[in-house]
Amino acid sequence: MKLTYTGKTKDVYALDNGNYLLKFKDDVTGADGVFDPGANTVGLTIEGAGRAGLSLTKYFFEILKEKGLPTHYIEANIEEATMTVKPATVFGNGLEVICRYRAVGSFLRRYGMYAKEGQPLDAFVEVTLKDDEREDPPISEDALHMLEVLSRDEYKVLKDLTQQIGQVVKEELSKKGIDLFDIKFEFGRVGESKEIVLIDEISGGNMRAYKDGNYIEPLQLEKLMLETN
Repeated sequence: MKLTYTGKTKDVYALDNGNYLLKFKDDVTGADGVFDPGANTVGLTIEGAGRAGLSLTKYFFEILKEKGLPTHYIEANIEEATMTVKPATVFGNGLEVICRYRAVGSFLRRYGMYAKEGQPLDAFVEVTLKDDEREDPPISEDALHMLEVLSRDEYKVLKDLTQQIGQVVKEELSKKGIDLFDIKFEFGRVGESKEIVLIDEISGGNMRAYKDGNYIEPLQLEKLMLETN
């Protein structure tokens, strides 16, 4: 294995067969010791967060596979906190795609003149550039097209997949009485056909979820979702 990328919450290794291995860390994003899925810095380290995030990611990726929704997932090893994935190229230097069901976080900070905290949103899709220096600025479809980050057709696929996958996650959480406020995805292109697929992870560190009006920490979310009834 060859280390090819060191990220905030996981490291990426190239395998001899052309696939990649993601090693999940116990670091989560946030600031001043407070978790924030929208932050672009590591805010704290939570013991067991890596395995918890991978466990939930495996759970969701296998559901998406059953539903025929495309991802880069091949298999996962929970004990070693690793996931084997297909090679994928990102859009530009990387995009994050947020699906919002409630007005919270950066959405509320930007649009608070009109939005009320927690008000329902209709699976609002927002794309941001992965750019720590500029604090991950939001970007529109027109700008993405004009800057040749992706085509308009690709944007439509990106948006449709975001809403479809977000709905799957939302429905699974609701089975446990959990309300999904927002979730962050990443996508890439795979193969010669450059098919757009979900990459990275689906875990508590990528979403805001509440139960009975109370925010659920990433580790607690994994326990609630994966506990056997």
